[in-house]
Amino acid sequence: MITAGLLLAAGEGRRYGMPKALIAYRNRLLVEHAAGTLQRAGCGRTLVVLGARAEEVRSRAELPETVVNPDWASGMGSSLRAGLAALSSDESVGAAVVLLVDMPGVTDAAVRRVIAHAAPDACAMGGYRGRRGHPVLLGREHWAGVAAVATGDRGARDYLRAHEVLVVEVGDVADDTDLDRPGDLDA
Repeated sequence: MITAGLLLAAGEGRRYGMPKALIAYRNRLLVEHAAGTLQRAGCGRTLVVLGARAEEVRSRAELPETVVNPDWASGMGSSLRAGLAALSSDESVGAAVVLLVDMPGVTDAAVRRVIAHAAPDACAMGGYRGRRGHPVLLGREHWAGVAAVATGDRGARDYLRAHEVLVVEVGDVADDTDLDRPGDLDA
């Protein structure tokens, strides 16, 4: 069984003024940074879900496997569904660890801690001093349930609230601040 990395990078970044996948970050694009985090963490496969300006992202970024969410404008939930659907055809994938493109402070060390608990029946997520956050690990047995409730920008939140979730403390090796507006990178 392998754990796949699932990077959600489809949004148009309305508050930021551009797709966050295309933001320059440490001499590369933010989408490349996040995909690299998943790869360095040891994910057996990394899938990037694109949407807004997908062809531009593909042409400018060096990425592993990608899939385009045609319904990206409806919110993160549709990107999560698209990513899980793309992974579901690969029987060797027993779990997926989900990361958002706009959280550059989530480190490969944090992802490794969470994927250490990977199993087809697992649900785990990063913890930040009592607060739940990313990365989120979804065992394959939960994918259908997550897909059924993932709507708008809520993703797996409602599903995770209704199920037992292991919270793995990662706040000592990661920062879960997300980038919403220009200037957030400077903060």
